[in-house]
Amino acid sequence: MSAVLESTALLADRINNLEESATLAMSKKSREIAAQGHKVINLSVGEPDFKTPKHICEAAKAAIDGGFHNYTPVSGIAELRKAIADKFKRDNNIDWKPENIIVSTGAKHSLANAIQVLINPGDEVIILAPYWVSYSEMVKLADGKAVVLNGAFENDFKVTPEQIEAAITPKTKMIMYASPNNPTGSVYSEAELRKIAAIVEKHENIFVLADEIYEYINFLEEGHFSIGSIPAIKDRVITVNGMAKGFAMTGWRIGFIGAAKWIVDGIDKLQGQVTSGTNHIAQKASVVAWDDMSAPAIMKEAYLRRRGLVVDGLKAIPGFKVNIPDGAFYAFPDVSTYFGKTDGETEIKDADDLSMWLLEKAYVATVSGSGFGAPNCIRISTAASDENLLEAIERIKTAVATLK
Repeated sequence: MSAVLESTALLADRINNLEESATLAMSKKSREIAAQGHKVINLSVGEPDFKTPKHICEAAKAAIDGGFHNYTPVSGIAELRKAIADKFKRDNNIDWKPENIIVSTGAKHSLANAIQVLINPGDEVIILAPYWVSYSEMVKLADGKAVVLNGAFENDFKVTPEQIEAAITPKTKMIMYASPNNPTGSVYSEAELRKIAAIVEKHENIFVLADEIYEYINFLEEGHFSIGSIPAIKDRVITVNGMAKGFAMTGWRIGFIGAAKWIVDGIDKLQGQVTSGTNHIAQKASVVAWDDMSAPAIMKEAYLRRRGLVVDGLKAIPGFKVNIPDGAFYAFPDVSTYFGKTDGETEIKDADDLSMWLLEKAYVATVSGSGFGAPNCIRISTAASDENLLEAIERIKTAVATLK
């Protein structure tokens, strides 16, 4: 094949302009180094290290044996849409009917669908940062403009309502956020979300895309609050969730949306041309997920214990500035004190350099905060065994001590 035909210049501009996922890129690099024979502790991926609960697996087996091998309705099978509607009512105080629910191939797919359906070229999407790496790229794919607002470390990385109000322009179409947050673990309280909702209420053409995938990993006593439960803006909130994090079902690829019917119908139209219905077996298995919530509770307890191990360990590393995450399974330390330092061979210019240097020198995979809109930080997943977390922190501490 000629060099011309292999040139990326022949790819569509939308692909050449797209950034690679920082988390997936680091996972790929860590696998390459592990293949060279090194014991890499991979703390770069946001994936539960638990098995899918047994009752869900048994339902999948029964679905296979029952012959549920055919295509499904684009919006999802009726039983699952009803189970999700019941979940929204019970857990989130959001009264949606099954017709307000659409099932997609993972929460990432759900987010992308919502953006494609609502955002026109030039529309502005306010993204509360730090944000999950794909948010800004999803907006870019829709030819929208990402307006990134940065939450201060001193406010647990949370953006204030005042910042949001100041950023609204006539072109603002959407506000997008995650709570509990990836990468920071921060949780927006009911009081904070009600203030944001009051701002949205004043602007009838602004929608809220609420990513609640980490709902069941929330350590606050007050628990989780959904902005979609506020009646004044209910019809302009698209609530995204899925099975991956709370039920350790990352590979099953089940995400879902609760929204006004006209939005769901629009997503159904889009999804019908792109993927059609989601995996039948995975949908049948997901129907029974909420029948037994013991596994999510056990996982949450483990993540809380690991948070303590990691936060305490990171605080003991000179120069690491660490907040206490209120949810999810990440720590997000500010490591900027090491920028400009060197081990005699490599100069650490930024978080990208430090993250790669830790992988190559300490064999610990983290992710630079630059992909999350926070270039002074690195993300460390606590979804690993206690032993691996403790060893990883010790390796990081030993490695950064060589930087002068």
